[in-house]
Parts: sequence; C-alpha cells; structure tokens
Amino acid sequence: GVMGEATAGTPGEPATGSMLQRSQHPTALMFHVGFKVAALLVYILGALFSSSFVFSFVMVVLLLAFDFWTVKNVSGRLLVGLRWWNEVAEDGTNEWRFESREDTSRISDVDSRVFWVTLWVMPIIWGFFTVSTFFSFNYGWMLCTLVALALSGANLYGYTRCSRAAKARVGSISASITSSVLQQGLATQFGGGGAAATRV
Repeated sequence: GVMGEATAGTPGEPATGSMLQRSQHPTALMFHVGFKVAALLVYILGALFSSSFVFSFVMVVLLLAFDFWTVKNVSGRLLVGLRWWNEVAEDGTNEWRFESREDTSRISDVDSRVFWVTLWVMPIIWGFFTVSTFFSFNYGWMLCTLVALALSGANLYGYTRCSRAAKARVGSISASITSSVLQQGLATQFGGGGAAATRV
C-alpha cells in the first residue's frame, strides 16, 4: 500500500527523497555517501569545533577508514554487485580477487550512478586538497589528505578492475551461449535435412 506508492514516487517530490526511494539499498547508500561527506566536513570545518589538530586529524582518518571498509565490503556488493580484495601469495606477489553478482536485476540505476560518481569524485577532491596543503606548507594536513587519497584511490582502482573483469566474464559467457545456440541450430538444420533426404 503506502510503501508501493512511496517507491513509485511523484514528479513533485524532493530529489533526495525520490533518490532514496528508488534505491534498492537506501541504508547502504546513505552510509556510502555519509562517511565521505562527514570526513570532508571534519577536514574543512574541524578547526571550528576543536582547536586540537590531533583530534581533528584522528577523526578524519577514522571516518576515512570506516568509509574504505564500508565501500570495499558492503556498499560495493549491495549497490553494484561487485567485490574485490587483494591477497599476498606464498611467493610474495599480490593477487587480485574479484567477485561479481550474476543476477544484476536488483541493481538500481540510482545506486549504481551514486556509487560510481562518488568513487571517481572523492580521489579528485582529496587530490586537490593534497596539492593545496603542499603549496601552503601545511604538511600536517597534507599527511591526512595523502591517507584519504590512498584509501579512496585503492577502492577506485579495485572496483574499476573488478568492473572490467565482470564485463569480460559476461562477454565470454554471452559468446559461449551464442556459439552453443548456433551449433544446436546448425545441427538441427543439417540433421533435419539429412533425415528428409534419406526418406526420399
């Protein structure tokens, strides 16, 4: 009843409301965006709430760590059906592992769009702050922005590789299905023709 009507949405409702209502996983979407916004706000406005650099620095790094873990283990899996992780082999080399959901019907356009836009935008923003702190000789905060750049960059790199691997897998599956259908069609065609010739 009410949930069905709210999900459909109306043309005059606020954009934020309609976005959350069209999301398949609104809670994951809020945390996916929330940690990023919170880290930026504490970084930009931290001096207004606390005179302690150490306190603001630790708060930003904690929020960045929460965001990294959430994106890597929760929101990526729920919002776009992807997951990545890195393993160190016995010989010391790094091995990238990727998972992708086969059934993508439950992935909404809103979830996917917000996930990828924020994934690309955040390293750009933190890169800008890194350059800004470098030229203003604010090396304490530059360390913080470098941590942010490394964490957001790692998720961006992992998920772009994961997305490419998933598309390649889907392509190979589609090719094998098409090949199988063509082989069956040809076998049926020639088999039927041969049977007809025998009867004549």
